[in-house]
Amino acid sequence: MKKLSYLVVLGLFALPTFAAAETFNDVPVVDANCSKKVADNPDSHPRACALKCEASGFGVITSDKKFLKFDAEGNKQIVEALKASNKKDHLRVDVSGDVEGDTLKVTSVKLL
Repeated sequence: MKKLSYLVVLGLFALPTFAAAETFNDVPVVDANCSKKVADNPDSHPRACALKCEASGFGVITSDKKFLKFDAEGNKQIVEALKASNKKDHLRVDVSGDVEGDTLKVTSVKLL
C-alpha cells in the first residue's frame, strides 16, 4: 500500500510537466523581432516587415498580449503561408499545438 501511495503522489507531481494542448483561433501572427513593438496593434504589422524579420521566428499574440513563439516546424509552416499570401497586413491565424513555457509546438497553423 505504501508503494502504491508513493506512485500516486509521484504521478500527481509529474502531471504539470506535460505540455498542454491549446487552440488559438483568429489570433495575430507576428515576427518575434517586432512582437513587443506591435503588441498593442498587431493587425497593423505588415507582411513585408514580417518576412524581412523572418530569421527571428514567428509567434502569436494572445488576447492577454502574451507572445507565444512558434517552434521550428511552426515557423516553417507560417513562412510558407506568408510567402504564398497577398495580404498586406491583418495577419491572423488559427493555430493548434502544445504550449511549453512561452513556446508553442505547432501541430497545425492556417493563415486566415
